Amino acid sequence: MSANNVAPIIIKRVKKVSGGGHHGGAWKVAYADFVTAMMAFFLLMWLLNATTEQQRKGLADYFNPTIPINRISGGGDGAFGGDNIFSESTLAQSGSGATARNPTEKNLARGDTGTKDNDTEAAFQEENEKLTGVEELLRGKAGESMVSDGIANHIVTRVTDEGLIVEIFDLPNDPLFEEGTDTPTPILIEMTNQVAAVFGLLINEVAVNGFIRARPVVMANNPVWDLSSGRANRVRLLLDNAGLPVGRVQRVSGFADRKPAAENPMAARNNRIELILLRKFK
Repeated sequence: MSANNVAPIIIKRVKKVSGGGHHGGAWKVAYADFVTAMMAFFLLMWLLNATTEQQRKGLADYFNPTIPINRISGGGDGAFGGDNIFSESTLAQSGSGATARNPTEKNLARGDTGTKDNDTEAAFQEENEKLTGVEELLRGKAGESMVSDGIANHIVTRVTDEGLIVEIFDLPNDPLFEEGTDTPTPILIEMTNQVAAVFGLLINEVAVNGFIRARPVVMANNPVWDLSSGRANRVRLLLDNAGLPVGRVQRVSGFADRKPAAENPMAARNNRIELILLRKFK
């Protein structure tokens, strides 16, 4: 066989391309990291908006390593305020709490073991009995009332954690003030004289709150704030004239029409004055 009959040899070179173009995967990793970071960021923003300041303090304090081993809350004063993740729960706690250098009595977290001492508890019970006794005098629960029957129809009393609340209110045809003014009617003057006499049996401080019924139309200059405050202050002056020592009145407040006593905000029942004989022990 001659040399010309030998089949030619063909060499095929294959060019391999690694990465590059749209076939590579490095950009996908970077994009995934970016998306994860953005998701974490928006999740953080949502959590900040959906939680209260107390809860955020508790979450931060929860990750403080001193909480599981220390009887004192790890947060202490400053950013954490001595709170932990269970601050809003009623779980049993025995830590002394509040690691501020000069904590006040109010800030000391006593937990479930922080009961009143015997002297404070006895004083609280004694004061509660005195307030109840004054209420009975006003309402005649234990016999003769210190107020007349006509006046008693204007008065509702109750003993609360704040103290003895004597609520004096309008009747449909028997108002406490002249319409739209802070000028008291004779029946209000008589009532404040009698209430001042009963309050004089104790030395507790007094608060005066004024409330007004809502107006039937929207007014450009609604006078309910000024009127409620003015009426409360006028009652304070009536108490002064009735002999109640000036120093016993601790505060005078006007609540406008924001806290109606009746379901109908425009009812006359919402025109009222609250005289509060404040507790000394709470």
